[in-house]
Amino acid sequence: MVAKKSLLEEIGQQRPFRSDSQEAVLALMHTADLYRRYFTAVVGVQQLTLQQYNVLRILRGAGEEGLPTLTIGNRMVEKTPGITRLIDRLEAKELVERWRCPKDRRRVWCRISRSGLATLSQLDPAVNQADDDSMTMLSVAEQRQLIEVLERIRSGLG
Repeated sequence: MVAKKSLLEEIGQQRPFRSDSQEAVLALMHTADLYRRYFTAVVGVQQLTLQQYNVLRILRGAGEEGLPTLTIGNRMVEKTPGITRLIDRLEAKELVERWRCPKDRRRVWCRISRSGLATLSQLDPAVNQADDDSMTMLSVAEQRQLIEVLERIRSGLG
């Protein structure tokens, strides 16, 4: 078992935090960064970024009919102002297909391609394992508690 370090030790800060709220915010941000790097390595084996992976997962869930670009942007875990460029890159990799709505030419629809589905199915076992492995230090009850606390935080900020 790895020795537990305080956030002060992890980031090399010499002075105590201004408040518990400051420490909690920084701990949450630092932990999110660790998770981001951990999962970037997992999806990176398919030359994808986490945001590209998120778009593919959203489109897989949308099914054959696909989704408008703006809806995809709204469903992203990590919001990005550059959803069009993100989809451009996925289309260049032939992982998504895109077309203009015939009724409203301003709307662009996207769907995951067969190649995109194949890429996700190759990643699914590793991502599922990473999900499970990254939470082994918490019991199921603690995981549920974490989910509830994070929901309260998001509700308070949203």
